[in-house]
Amino acid sequence: MMSELGLDTASPDHRRTLWIVLVLNLALTAGFAVAGLIGDSSALLANALDNASDSLVFIISLVALRRGRGWKTGAARFCAAMLLLFAAGILADAFRRFLGGSEPLGSAIMIMGVLGAAVNALCLWLLARLKGKDVNLRAATTFSFNDFASNGGIFIAGALVLWSGSNWPDLLVGAVVAVIAVKGATDIFRDANEEAGKAEGSE
Repeated sequence: MMSELGLDTASPDHRRTLWIVLVLNLALTAGFAVAGLIGDSSALLANALDNASDSLVFIISLVALRRGRGWKTGAARFCAAMLLLFAAGILADAFRRFLGGSEPLGSAIMIMGVLGAAVNALCLWLLARLKGKDVNLRAATTFSFNDFASNGGIFIAGALVLWSGSNWPDLLVGAVVAVIAVKGATDIFRDANEEAGKAEGSE
């Protein structure tokens, strides 16, 4: 009965991994937020919001581990919707900085890009080790992969800011992070819909 409800994923290893990933993302949220404010960086603030939304996803995933398949599917869809809201916020901030101007610190952007990539690579490795991932754990993996890809762009943006003395690389990466978030949300919605279809087919 437990397996039929999809509750077999609530293993100690799954819970422990999600707790570790959650703590790491909360630390990154704080680090990106502080560095983004000090460094006047749209890309860093975008990643702070990204990691904040990821942390919410991991909290929901922890709760969903002991829930049924229908609840898990709904939780995954909620997480995808949060990603879309996050993307809209990033684009609005980038547009505001485009109109009002900004002076991002290239060195701060590069340092946080490397740090963020290292932490997200660790999160990806931890999540990849898990077997039998449900839709929410797969969503968590999608978030971590998106973050890892974004961190590479952040490092490049920091280098270009230092080289050009312009803010456009920072604004561009902030917008790209938003686009990556939209793609991630689309993938999660698709996965959740497929999961719902399987559930209906098994009834």
